[in-house]
Amino acid sequence: MTLMRFDPFRELDRAAEQMFGGTRTRSTMPIEAYRRGDEVCVHIDLPGVDPDSVDVTVERNVVTIRATRRPLHGENDEVIINERPQGEFSRQFFLGDNLDMNGLNASFDRGVLTLRIPVSEESKPRRVEIAGGSEQSRVIETQNT
Repeated sequence: MTLMRFDPFRELDRAAEQMFGGTRTRSTMPIEAYRRGDEVCVHIDLPGVDPDSVDVTVERNVVTIRATRRPLHGENDEVIINERPQGEFSRQFFLGDNLDMNGLNASFDRGVLTLRIPVSEESKPRRVEIAGGSEQSRVIETQNT
């Protein structure tokens, strides 16, 4: 298998992305988030990142993630192709007031950072008892519907 050292079209695309603010940096930390029961789960892809270089901070309802990916090649290595994003990356996202930021926990497994944020007690659905009215009027209402 032969590797191509220089692809003029790829280099042109890369230069255009850098010049015109392409989406290259956006894709370096893709996020998937969903609510499951009483918690919100957020998964951030960080392949090739050393878990010790990942920093998660929370200020009010803003979560900031910083990570560093170092090149695998050494100083004396001859680089043939290097398309992997490297350097320092950061990403911020806002979470609603209905989440318990003090209960946030993070784990890192196989290149995926997972944040789990519980829904605050005030925001959880609850059953409300209906007061008033007589049993007889309730029966009549039920029969009319």
